[in-house]
Amino acid sequence: MGTFRAIRIDKAEKGTVVALTQFDEAELMEGDVTVRIEWSTLNYKDGLAVTGKAPVVRRFPMIAGIDFAGTVEQSSHPLWKAGDKVICDGWGMGETHLGAYAEKARVKGDWLVRLPEGMSARDAMAIGTAGYTAMLAVLALEKHGLTPKQGPIVVTGAAGGVGSVATAVLSKLGYHVIASTGRVSETPYLKALGAAEVIDRNELSGPAKPLARERWAGGIDSVGSTTLANLLSMTKYGGAIAACGLAAGMDLPSSVAPFILRGVCLLGIDSVMCPIEQRKAAWSRLASDLDRTKLAEITHEIGLDGVIEAGARILAGQVRGRIVVKIL
Repeated sequence: MGTFRAIRIDKAEKGTVVALTQFDEAELMEGDVTVRIEWSTLNYKDGLAVTGKAPVVRRFPMIAGIDFAGTVEQSSHPLWKAGDKVICDGWGMGETHLGAYAEKARVKGDWLVRLPEGMSARDAMAIGTAGYTAMLAVLALEKHGLTPKQGPIVVTGAAGGVGSVATAVLSKLGYHVIASTGRVSETPYLKALGAAEVIDRNELSGPAKPLARERWAGGIDSVGSTTLANLLSMTKYGGAIAACGLAAGMDLPSSVAPFILRGVCLLGIDSVMCPIEQRKAAWSRLASDLDRTKLAEITHEIGLDGVIEAGARILAGQVRGRIVVKIL
């Protein structure tokens, strides 16, 4: 047993104390697989944890970070052996289970997904929980029966992690993507990802009407609150919105009108406790349906020592695309 570098969160008299420090391997939690982490990523929830802006962390001490890619070091799980390349997303990592901003993790083997063939660990974390969540939303819309022939799809928070991957994937699948953003200066970036139109988020930020003019057949929303209410009111008959975020708040100031007068469906997307077979399906589709060149263009890299500062920037809406964290 030894020590390794990790971003540790401790409870303080007021709030939390967050620091890059040495963590004792003996303090790792129970699990049947130990992984040498190579790459992680930065998600909105990670920003909340490392800044203490919301009570994401529920045990102390905590290692922040909700997803990783790396190599199995030790395993007593029947599916995994030393040397296997794996991905882990969610399952309470960084919240109730020691997380990914560390050189080692010990987790349950049932939480792991095999790294898809031809995908590097860095690519997997360039996708990360944000991209995996975006693909879960795409799969939900497809299960609902949505196809490109039925009309446009709107993506909110389009310049962020979920939105960037959703825009790239949907455009490759042949959808007419309407990208909504609070940073209209990012229009060239969003058009390069495949957006057919870019709209200002202010179009969706006012009080929602029970029913408004039908504008899209479906959508992927990472914003919540009034934005989601407006999306629902503008969805075409029989359409659906996949909701996966709450950047603007947890409230939903809507009405039943879209549901009972237009047959609109609201599809909830959870990435944290999502069943393993859905995870495997999402990662398989990401390996085939996400343009790796576009992924590289929307990604930039930091080290563990840059995570805390970047966490503040993602909450301030100053991060475009995806950030990968080089661990080793």
